[in-house]
Formats: sequence, structure tokens, C-alpha cells
Amino acid sequence: MNFFAYIFQDWSANRGNIKAQIVLFMFRLVNAINKYMLLKIVFFPYLMFYRFFVEWVLGIELPRKLVAGKGLVFYHGQGLVVNYKVTLGDNCVLRNGVTIGHKEFTDGSLSNPPRIGNNVNIGANASIIGDITIGNNVLIGAGAVVVKNIPDNSIVVGNPARILPGKENFKNPEDI
Repeated sequence: MNFFAYIFQDWSANRGNIKAQIVLFMFRLVNAINKYMLLKIVFFPYLMFYRFFVEWVLGIELPRKLVAGKGLVFYHGQGLVVNYKVTLGDNCVLRNGVTIGHKEFTDGSLSNPPRIGNNVNIGANASIIGDITIGNNVLIGAGAVVVKNIPDNSIVVGNPARILPGKENFKNPEDI
């Protein structure tokens, strides 16, 4: 993938959402800069600007080391926190207030962060915590607290999150 295709890969998925387009353009640019030490030195002021503007001003924590697939979408973004070791698949949707990160144990050690599959739609204020895997084609309801693995083609809701019975193997959102 060429450089311009890489930094604009989320543009069409966020059509009509100028804020998301700008933030994701900036995120992909810092992602590209982060791959080479020389670029990190040359573009250090931009890296600091990104951190200040996106994290402090807009309240969106998308760290420069985050691995995210193409077609990442977010709505509103305020309060969005994603740990830098999280892996997001293609075409993931994140809404405001979402937290995705590791779990801290009583001895002070940290778990591995979650791995999110492709086509995962995460509702507002949902939390995904710990060394878990979220499968492909999963819908996570607003306010859900996910601390266990979720299989492919599932819909999960609640605190703690549970899979809706009879919806384990849906193929399209229209099937709900």
C-alpha cells in the first residue's frame, strides 16, 4: 500500500464525519512516522502536536503505536481510550466513552490487552478489559463490560457482558 493510500484508508468509512476523518488522518500519519527512528526525530514536533491536540484537546486516546486495521470508524470520540498494545481488526466502529485496555492484577502486573476481530461494532461507553479475544462480526451493546472471550457472529450486552441467546450466529445486522 502506498503512503497516501495508507494515511487516507479510513477516509471513505468516515464520510460525512469531518472530525473523525481529520483525527484518523493524523493517527495514520503518526503511525507511519512511528515506524522509523529517523522520522520520529525529524517529526518530533508533529508527534507532540498530535498528542496534545488529539488526546488533550479532543479527549481521544489513539496512541501512535496502536495497531488498527483499515476502515476504522469512530463517532464523537470524546472519552475514547484504546491501549497502545490493543489490536483492532478491519472495519471496527468505536463510539464515545469506549475503553479498551489491559487489566491490572493485585501484584501490579498487567494482562495482555484485548484483540479485536474484523467488523466489530462497539456501543457507547462499553469497556473491553483484559487478555481476551473478540471474534469477527460482533456487536457489543452500549455500556457492556466485556471481560471474557466472545465468539464470531455474536451480539453481547450487559454488565457483565453476555451473549444474547438465539443471536449467536447472525450473519447480517438485518437478521436481528
